Amino acid sequence: MTGKLITLEGGEGAGKSTVLDTVRAALVAHGVEVVVTREPGGTPAGEAIRAVLLDPRLRGMSAETELLLMFAARAQLVREVIRPALAAGRWVLSDRFTDASYAYQGGGRGQPATRIAALEAWAADGVRPDLTLLLDLPVVEGLRRANGRGEADRIEMENAQFFERVRDAYRARAAAEPGRFRVIDAGRPLAEVLAQVQGAIAEFLARGGVPA
Repeated sequence: MTGKLITLEGGEGAGKSTVLDTVRAALVAHGVEVVVTREPGGTPAGEAIRAVLLDPRLRGMSAETELLLMFAARAQLVREVIRPALAAGRWVLSDRFTDASYAYQGGGRGQPATRIAALEAWAADGVRPDLTLLLDLPVVEGLRRANGRGEADRIEMENAQFFERVRDAYRARAAAEPGRFRVIDAGRPLAEVLAQVQGAIAEFLARGGVPA
């Protein structure tokens, strides 16, 4: 099989870390060589940018600065990790990718979709996910889960209205690209969530890693 990019998306408290482990195990069980990464981050430069983006002391960061920093980290990740892995026939599993910018910086911060698309064309250099699992759950439940994880980072400190806009943006993208997205009801018990995920991965593998 040629290299593929699978991304996990969702709001706060959606359980992406647990799902990521399940997806990786399912792919490895099918003989797929997997490279796991995350956004923002995934490279030394990207992790340094991540620390700035999530620093709760920087609450005054402008929406434009946040957007540019997100894409700076993404540009490095694409060139240092994702493109080389795909070229070598490996599959990349990423905790967030460009859809997150449309949701958080677009829906949440109000940055224009045209601006995000222009940055995507430049920084992501044509790299787009082959499959995106969107872990969807009500904002109130997600924030309740996230609040139990410890001190909030700069983005987690936003209000519920912000995260409602993020969720709406994610759901709109999933509705616009049903062939690429699989929406997972992350509000269900964990066993049911993982069963949904495993089903989506099995379906994708059965198609040879080709979007529906």
